[in-house]
Amino acid sequence: MENNQFTANELDLLNSKLGWYTLLKNKKVNLTKSLEEINYINELRKHQEELIKIQNWVIKNDKKVVILFEGRDAAGKGGAIRRITEYLNPRHFRIIALDIPTKDEKKQWFFQRYINKLPKPGEIIFFDRSWYNRAVVEPVNNFCTNSEYKVFMSQVNDFERMLVHSDTYLIKLYFSITKTEQAKRFEDIKNNPLKRWKMTSVDEKAQSLWDAYTKYKKKMFTLTNTEASPWVIIDADKKPSARLAAIKHIIKVLPYK
Repeated sequence: MENNQFTANELDLLNSKLGWYTLLKNKKVNLTKSLEEINYINELRKHQEELIKIQNWVIKNDKKVVILFEGRDAAGKGGAIRRITEYLNPRHFRIIALDIPTKDEKKQWFFQRYINKLPKPGEIIFFDRSWYNRAVVEPVNNFCTNSEYKVFMSQVNDFERMLVHSDTYLIKLYFSITKTEQAKRFEDIKNNPLKRWKMTSVDEKAQSLWDAYTKYKKKMFTLTNTEASPWVIIDADKKPSARLAAIKHIIKVLPYK
């Protein structure tokens, strides 16, 4: 594309320090793509400034915030959390990504190990997958019995209602990707030696179990999308727009102003 197809402002952006960074980091020079990335980074930084204000409000007023990140494997949950927390004070937030439960945890009330991770006043907790594992991942992969699934579904709304009534802000985000995009991301992970560790046995079966995941996902939305704690579905096929959408929603629903 010729320079005369860009405005003076766009050329200034491309000629900035950030512009040169976006141009030089890729093997092929693509001015349009670089301009899109510059605009994304600038918008991201603007909203990250608001996230700092939110954290200051949480700390100053002893607020408690829980944000759940759900979605299929490779939906971009972890990347979104990293952009959200990039400039936050690490002493006042935690990212929780629980492993499979221990023998003792399996004998406890299902929600107990999540209760142990809930925020203290002045803290934000980000759950990279949450108790909703039992709503979708566990029944699809036979990690829980049908009885355990039914008990969970009968209790989760009351559990969340108690959270909200205990002066905790609960935000539920679901990152939604297409089957084609998931396959593409899995292939990228497999071909990247720095990311192969992300691929699990559950991930390996995700494509073949796509319809089963869809079935349980729809049940989850139908039964747990409540007025007190609604789901927000993020179109996550494009990572930059998904990250911005998640941040914008957090900024919108928390009354920090």
